[in-house]
Amino acid sequence: MNYSQTTQFLFNSFPSYQNVGPGAYKEGLHNIVEMCRRLDNPQKNYFTIHIAGTNGKGSVSHILASVLQQAGYCVGLFTSPHLVDFRERIRVNGEPISEREVVRFVREHKEEMTSLGLSFFEMTTAMAFHHFSERDVEVAIIETGLGGRLDSTNILKPILSIITNIGLDHTALLGSTIGEIAFEKAGIIKEEVPVVIGESAPESDEVFERVAKAHNALLVHADREWEIVDSAPSGEFMRYHLQRPRDGRNQILDLDLMGSYQRKNILTVRTAVSLLRHQTPLNISTRALVEGTRSVCSSTGLMGRWQRLGTSPQVICDTGHNAHGIKELVEQIARQDYRKLYMVVGMVSDKDFDSVIPLMPRDGYYIFTAPSVPRALPASSLAEKFLSEGFEGEVVEGVHAAYRRAVELATPEDFIFIGGSTFVVADLLSE
Repeated sequence: MNYSQTTQFLFNSFPSYQNVGPGAYKEGLHNIVEMCRRLDNPQKNYFTIHIAGTNGKGSVSHILASVLQQAGYCVGLFTSPHLVDFRERIRVNGEPISEREVVRFVREHKEEMTSLGLSFFEMTTAMAFHHFSERDVEVAIIETGLGGRLDSTNILKPILSIITNIGLDHTALLGSTIGEIAFEKAGIIKEEVPVVIGESAPESDEVFERVAKAHNALLVHADREWEIVDSAPSGEFMRYHLQRPRDGRNQILDLDLMGSYQRKNILTVRTAVSLLRHQTPLNISTRALVEGTRSVCSSTGLMGRWQRLGTSPQVICDTGHNAHGIKELVEQIARQDYRKLYMVVGMVSDKDFDSVIPLMPRDGYYIFTAPSVPRALPASSLAEKFLSEGFEGEVVEGVHAAYRRAVELATPEDFIFIGGSTFVVADLLSE
């Protein structure tokens, strides 16, 4: 099989959350444990940093990877989902796994993966662990797929765990309350392994502190360790002035990710770097931190986070897709200067629409569409949900056609936003 045939085989043979939703989620770690045993447990051959959370874990993973690359380490990065190419999920020093290596791994382990009944994510996790070992990675940053406690990545013994935040998402699988979801995310906390909590909240904090205590794990809240006293655009960067309350220490960091919600992620990364310096064998200089935050996109290939695609009119796409993430996006959209707002929006059918729709901008003209995944809600059905709540808009089938319609309607003084689902952004960027 060539690369195209191999990826088609993977998507067709192994259930993926992208295609079938909750039906692809497998509780328990026995499959991945057995698969990694057959691969001689490659995940034990390098240091790992394990990252979970409702939102922000992808950005935190990429920022931290960029910092560690600047520190001189060979860095593996495992994230999901991909936007354009499957290979985006598995990177070493920013370079995606090669097509040849994907084909070889599947050819050599196809029978084992099939006989074990691996899910798509279990298969991808095994491939990433193996690739990092083959490439002599020194430290790998591993993002959970869903939850934490029963996630396929949770066979690691990391040197640091990070939980970015907790929001109500995937409630059918992870629980219907913040406390229940926090318990699932807290499953990545390991015995005597320090853990960073990105955003404090009473209901989740109680869970994290209880689990960390039970595992003798040092727990540090990023938003109590550092605070942002000022932030403003500075050329192609967002400049953050950080201060540490306990001693008044100041630090200025430039970040090449412009989304305002990154202010929380930069605190999480800054705190993680301190713990890595003082609690692990890694050595990270101030220069590596400063240069790493300035070069995230070029160092790691990150896309789809408040990504600017045009200036007249201003065009922004973003992968934020749940109530927690959309609230942040809408607040940033409201701070933009525009004559008229156009919202190109598509969503998946298992979205919590009762939570999301009330958050969406009322002053926008909506172009409803659907991403090209089986889970997509038909554009007409999405339009019906919004229009019944008093929103204004029209239906255009296909993300690219919907975007072209927005450009056709907009003047140079207008603002176009494309999002509502990771898969809408994936379709947009795939051409």
